Amino acid sequence: MRNVRIAPIAINQVPLDWEGNKERIKKALEQADRQGVQLLCFPELCISGYGCEDAFYSPFVVEESLRVLFSLLEFTNNKVVTLGLPLLFKGTLFNTIAVVANKRIIGIVPKKILASDGVYYENRWFKPWGAGVHDTIDLLDPNSGKTFKTSIGDFYFDFGGVKIGLEICEEAWVAQRVGASLPAKGVEIVLNPSASHFAFGKQEIRKRFVTEGSRAFGVAYVFANLLGNEAGRIIFDGAGLVASNGEMLFQGKRFSYNDFEIFDCVVDLDDNKVRRMQMASYKPGVGKEQEVPLQTDFSWNFLKPERNDNKVNVKSSWESSSEIKNEEFYKAVTLGLFDYLRKSKSNGFVISLSGGVDSSVVTVLASLSLKQALCELGDQKFIDKLSYRKDINQILQEKDWLKEFVYVAYQKTQNSSLDTENAAKVLATELKVSYYNWSLDSVLDQYIKTIEKIEGRTLTWSNDDLSLQNIQARIRSPGIWFLANLKKGLLLATSNRSEAAVGYATMDGDTSGGLSPIAGVDKAFLNQWIRWCATKGPQETGPISSLQEVYKRPPTAELRPASYKQEDEKDLMPYDVLDKIERKFIHGRKSPKDIVLELNIELSD
Repeated sequence: MRNVRIAPIAINQVPLDWEGNKERIKKALEQADRQGVQLLCFPELCISGYGCEDAFYSPFVVEESLRVLFSLLEFTNNKVVTLGLPLLFKGTLFNTIAVVANKRIIGIVPKKILASDGVYYENRWFKPWGAGVHDTIDLLDPNSGKTFKTSIGDFYFDFGGVKIGLEICEEAWVAQRVGASLPAKGVEIVLNPSASHFAFGKQEIRKRFVTEGSRAFGVAYVFANLLGNEAGRIIFDGAGLVASNGEMLFQGKRFSYNDFEIFDCVVDLDDNKVRRMQMASYKPGVGKEQEVPLQTDFSWNFLKPERNDNKVNVKSSWESSSEIKNEEFYKAVTLGLFDYLRKSKSNGFVISLSGGVDSSVVTVLASLSLKQALCELGDQKFIDKLSYRKDINQILQEKDWLKEFVYVAYQKTQNSSLDTENAAKVLATELKVSYYNWSLDSVLDQYIKTIEKIEGRTLTWSNDDLSLQNIQARIRSPGIWFLANLKKGLLLATSNRSEAAVGYATMDGDTSGGLSPIAGVDKAFLNQWIRWCATKGPQETGPISSLQEVYKRPPTAELRPASYKQEDEKDLMPYDVLDKIERKFIHGRKSPKDIVLELNIELSD
């Protein structure tokens, strides 16, 4: 029997954080030793960080990546490991995977199909490697000053009789999968080091191509992914996967707050061998021109059979919930906020809380990001991650510790209602965050008087409606920025995608902030999510009942006098209709005329 212990690694890295990235990889390798893992698949570009963007053009990025790679070799004894890094070869930058074993670099495999749609811009920095192209490369070890020659190209590997191939991230998402060529070469294990961002429903797609790849190729298939808010723009959900013979053996934890997750499982390679012999479609590559793998001696510690069924259940119960989209939104944004907070070394979050849906959702997510982090990490790991705050130990000893991390302010004018003021206060009270309340009427009056003097006339709602509305939203910015600076906090903007799309947002008003966590979220979803959060809520936290005070009245900007009975959907249109228009125009690329025709049919009832 040839049973091999395999582990995909989910790891939370920081672009250009050379020592931090190295230390996290090192700790994962040491943990693998304790678990007896012999084959580890780390994610794509895990050494440099995936989100280096134009810094990839800087020569020091390749130099530092190589320094870290060579520094990690000593921790790869008796293991086969894949590590991702950018490499410069013949004047061209490639996105590569270093395949390492027993303290040696066995070969370098560059990515052949680059991700360049949606949130990805790999073609901006990297060139795709040609299929079937092989060469050699001289790698300079900055630690020793010595140069080492190794193979680079479209290789597969033979480690002590076990053949291993690579299918790097995007190479598995295209119609002509790179992995399809590997079974004919006798490959038994396919490794997929990825940087696959979170999107609703995407995990099910990953599971399908992993299980289908294992079935169609007759191999064990291993998928590894990055974790967390790596660089501020993209959130990765981790979730390693291992499948064999079309069966999912293992699914790792998603949205973990740990530096890395390493869950292992045992794969029976002989099962795949039997499967290939029984596959009518399997055609082994034979002939004189057959490609030769990069071969090296390696002693596998083949194991006794082991049950993996308990490891499939690492899948959390919330992933089987009928409310999975709401749960995923909560999980993704809270992890993203916590990572942004600690990586930017901010002391906390600051929010202008109006008592409306948008700012209330942002306040809930900011608060729960810290609660969830503490719950999952425990006191010591939480303290370690926020150790840049010298008072962190003292803060956690306080009953209402969250008040030292989340600061909200209700900034009212004469047009603000008691309903929204109360909604803001009861939400802050339930969440146990710091709550401030101040009036901006004197500031507003001063601006109006100044402009009236310059214009030589009295401003009126009949003639100056939009200007009088916007100045109220805009004067909220200086005070909340002031508070953010005083608290050394991160100001969170509260504008959503729907309102920004049609200009129903005030520049330098609700768009003010260093991070905008719901800028890509439509208002129809937010309206639905806040009701769910108020009545059911995430599995870990339960409902936040005070949110019912937020949505019990129609959304309103409260920028006109009360006599106008201002409502957002009267100013615009129903948010669900706006969402349909936006999706048809942006995602469907429909013309305005076609959108009207389609909506007339869809909304005919």
